[in-house]
Amino acid sequence: MAPDRDLVVVANRLPVEETTNENGETGWSRAPGGLVTALAPIMQKNNGVWVGWPGKAGLDLDPFTSEGIDMHPVRLSKQDIKRYYEGFSNATIWPLYHDVIVDPEYHRDWWTSYVEVNSRFAEATAEAAPRDALVWVQDYQLQLVPRMLRQLRPDLRIGYFHHIPFPPVELLGQLPWRSEVVNGLLGADLVGFQRSGDAANFLRAVRRFTEFSTRGSVATIKRRSLPDRYVRAETFPISIDSAAFSALASSPEVTERALQLRAELGSPDVLLLGVDRLDYTKGIRHRIKAYGELLADGRLRAPSTTFVQVASPSREDVEEYAELRRQVEVRVGRINGDYSALGRPAIHYLHHSYPAEEMAAMYRAADVMLVTALRDGMNLVAKEYVAARSDLDGVLILSEFAGAADELNQALLVNPHDIEGLKRTILTAIDMPHTERRRRMRALRRKVLDNDVDRWAQRFLAVLAGESTQG
Repeated sequence: MAPDRDLVVVANRLPVEETTNENGETGWSRAPGGLVTALAPIMQKNNGVWVGWPGKAGLDLDPFTSEGIDMHPVRLSKQDIKRYYEGFSNATIWPLYHDVIVDPEYHRDWWTSYVEVNSRFAEATAEAAPRDALVWVQDYQLQLVPRMLRQLRPDLRIGYFHHIPFPPVELLGQLPWRSEVVNGLLGADLVGFQRSGDAANFLRAVRRFTEFSTRGSVATIKRRSLPDRYVRAETFPISIDSAAFSALASSPEVTERALQLRAELGSPDVLLLGVDRLDYTKGIRHRIKAYGELLADGRLRAPSTTFVQVASPSREDVEEYAELRRQVEVRVGRINGDYSALGRPAIHYLHHSYPAEEMAAMYRAADVMLVTALRDGMNLVAKEYVAARSDLDGVLILSEFAGAADELNQALLVNPHDIEGLKRTILTAIDMPHTERRRRMRALRRKVLDNDVDRWAQRFLAVLAGESTQG
């Protein structure tokens, strides 16, 4: 049930995007994304306030209302974006929290900017939040906000959800500001994670890098001349609007488009699909390598087997991402040069983003979905594929290092670093009998449809509202 009290969401971005009509007049439309879809109805019922950056550097806006939600914009300068967002958030925290797949960078001016911007978000929230409201802070860009906000507004109930992995203390210990980050999160009453291992890592970090103790899932905050305060760390695996996506994928238009896609690809016997942001955490190179070796070994043949890799652009100004794109494109070019037929490449590499209707059609068209993340908080692509397969066909290959593996255990789980194991799993998926495909997909769909994004949000907010701690 939604909490019967005011709700404030604090996120890096507002849930709306600025639009311009044919007359040059500006307005706002809802931004895409599962978080917005899940929270908008709850916020509309509960005097919702959303604090976030409007998406353009230097844009200084007064609060406004859109779709029944009060928007409180936070201004970010170009330097803020470079240091707080591109720097500390995405070149320090992101790689550190994803198992140091690439080396994190530690710069004091980035940290200074991260503190300043988090303080700005906390102040904006303190000003916007009604008395005794529930405040829900979202993700790694704002890890200092809970503590800052508690100091400004002790009347608030504060929750924080961490969408990406939380690292073990052996990795977090590299961060020069590890204690400040952990203490920042301890400002919340409830800290949510995708996986039980992430929550356990956080509680270990509390014991290692602060003076506070933990028992079970609760950290005890000792305070002079005030009662103890308790912080719960729990697991809330996020999901998608699965019923809506299933309905979209089952529509006559999408079903017809799926058939058309297979025809456009030359009607292959087997269609493999990968869909990712072009990010080094997603294991794109590993699955392309495995596919290339299967072609080289003669165990698969193109173009009767075709692989489509959608890699939407991501952080293209960052050198590690530019280098990843070069590596992927070189590897795709070599495989296509060696194994393609005239007009029918072995790999269709698509460096684009696509609307939901086209993605649903791709999911319906694919025989095998490859999700080979090296580290991922959840991976919603895996859940989208399952939601799309109301025909109970298709096989999901899923990395054991993605949070989705905890729930989707009827997928074929793989270690993407084990290329031989990945190759064997691809062949197993291709050769899987129809009855087993249906059995596995039916079980996967039951989990995805039962545990949708609305249930995720409602459960987190119910726990946040129901716990009694002292402010």
